[in-house]
Amino acid sequence: MPVLTRLIPSPVVVDIRPGALDDLGGVLADERISHSGKLAVAVSNGSGARLKERLAPALPGATWYEVGGGTLDDAVRLAGAIRAGHYDAVVGLGGGKIIDCAKFASARVGLPLVAVPTNLAHDGLCSPVATLDNDAGRGSYGVPNPIAVVIDLDVIHEAPARFVRAGIGDAISNISAIADWELANRVNGEKIDGLAAAIARQAGEAVLRHPGGIGDTGFLQVLAEALVLSGIAMSVSGDSRPSSGACHEINHAFDLLFPQRAAAHGEQCGLGAAFAMYLRGAHEESAFMAEVLRRHGLPVLPEEIGFTDDEFVRVVEFAPQTRPGRYTILEHLDLTTDQIKDIYADYVKAIGS
Repeated sequence: MPVLTRLIPSPVVVDIRPGALDDLGGVLADERISHSGKLAVAVSNGSGARLKERLAPALPGATWYEVGGGTLDDAVRLAGAIRAGHYDAVVGLGGGKIIDCAKFASARVGLPLVAVPTNLAHDGLCSPVATLDNDAGRGSYGVPNPIAVVIDLDVIHEAPARFVRAGIGDAISNISAIADWELANRVNGEKIDGLAAAIARQAGEAVLRHPGGIGDTGFLQVLAEALVLSGIAMSVSGDSRPSSGACHEINHAFDLLFPQRAAAHGEQCGLGAAFAMYLRGAHEESAFMAEVLRRHGLPVLPEEIGFTDDEFVRVVEFAPQTRPGRYTILEHLDLTTDQIKDIYADYVKAIGS
């Protein structure tokens, strides 16, 4: 009797531990990644550049490219520079913007990517999506998953605390995103990929229920693994559904309506997830989520990231327009402005100040 399976697109190497960067040269020497040692390394002028001096001796065949920001133009320029180099692979070393630029550039020139994040701000470090600023605001571009992910928890400990906390919000928001996916299945018959949903949900639950904080290496290990698993869940399902529901629609609305004032991606997603859980009537789950977010120093009210109640109502009202065709609790309820105001007031009372 035949054994029926499916192949799951995932990195060939995932190395998450203190001191992982010390073995980066060995990871890159894997012939599945590089047979000649010729590598294009994209770095920021911040954390990535500071690590260049440490890593350069172990990567004698590497050419280093400093990337100015996280725009589509930056990514296209990087691809153009890399194209002439006859490299085996691209290494993205730095924060989320650099990783996304490197993902887009490597896909454009047909090379595998090794992701070496220096913070844990969101789940893009291992996702099949590159999010880049463009002339219209911000766009998401489909790319292959990284062939390897190396996360040195010693480096993460040195990252700005706010960027690490933001990853907590993004991971926890998986729980709300899966609830939206299940809603779309019940109402519209949208097919759920059970494996992708299980991976994303358990990643979010692991972070939500862990008693530690960002100063704890054990907690950082769980958070990093959760963000990697979230990216793999998206690759399994073929879209961002496992990690993106009303929580991310609210995040995108902040970005589009208030591009100069928007907070970190994970901060907005966490807030959006807590509110979306309240909208769906899961009041106890919403309150617990808000409690955990607060414990980690993350916002649960818009005023905590500089927005008024009226601005948040406008964000929630606009949010469904950010992802046409995606069905979440926001599309399901189809709330009026006054209804959003009333429910938001109830949410504030429910989670306390």
